[in-house]
Amino acid sequence: MLHQQTTLNCRGILLDLEKPIVMGILNLTPDSFYDGGQLSSADLVLKKAKKMIEEGASIIDVGGMSSRPGAEIISIKEELERVLPAIEMIHAHFPNVPISIDTVHAEVLKKAVEAGASIANDISAGTLDEGYLQMVADLRLPYILMHMQGKPSAMQSNPTYEDVTLEVLDFFIAKVERLRELGVVDIIVDPGFGFGKSLEHNYELLSKTHVFKILGLPIMVGLSRKSMVYKALKINSSEALNGSTALHMIALQQGARILRVHDVKEAVETIELFSLIPKED
Repeated sequence: MLHQQTTLNCRGILLDLEKPIVMGILNLTPDSFYDGGQLSSADLVLKKAKKMIEEGASIIDVGGMSSRPGAEIISIKEELERVLPAIEMIHAHFPNVPISIDTVHAEVLKKAVEAGASIANDISAGTLDEGYLQMVADLRLPYILMHMQGKPSAMQSNPTYEDVTLEVLDFFIAKVERLRELGVVDIIVDPGFGFGKSLEHNYELLSKTHVFKILGLPIMVGLSRKSMVYKALKINSSEALNGSTALHMIALQQGARILRVHDVKEAVETIELFSLIPKED
């Protein structure tokens, strides 16, 4: 197993991952599966970001395009109109808090970084814009590499794997090699829970998330209020906080270093309790 990377250089802001951290989700989409349309004004956006930072979020993840199952990819113009004002405002008020931009477009990435973003969060692994990975390298950004089978519009129609964990690992190995060739230094891997995976695939992946530590890279998980929680419990996403918290503890035990969440306070508390458990060397 490679030595585990425990820092990220976010364009001059150093993030320490020796202890797991929380990424707070700031959805600027009208159709997100959980909180779509709730942040409809500048004041609400800033208030939400401030609350998440005060509760302990180390990163704010800004997204202008829904990636829920069945979602279509929106135009670059529309995405920029949603995300740039928010990034500029958050960066102006909280210049020392890294902002990740959740986008599949190189142009959006570039303009978001100019506005204050410092991490690239890409559900497509560079497959939807051929210039994306080169842009990440040119801008010297930490890059969140996520696994997805298919595209959001059809990814849940019939996801199929021989061995989901092994196939995701092989995907990571190949993509990391490509990123290294381009000169990307800081890479975070995200197994992509819910992205082209059945309920069974998701829980199989969760039980074996520790396998990805072999890469020596920080692992990020996005489990918060997803269908693997609420469908399993026969509830809806608004009732899925308790289930999300339970899965976050499992993910931490499996080696996750970043929890991408809607509910920052509860995730931070989970990390605090996890940190009290004696760890084997």
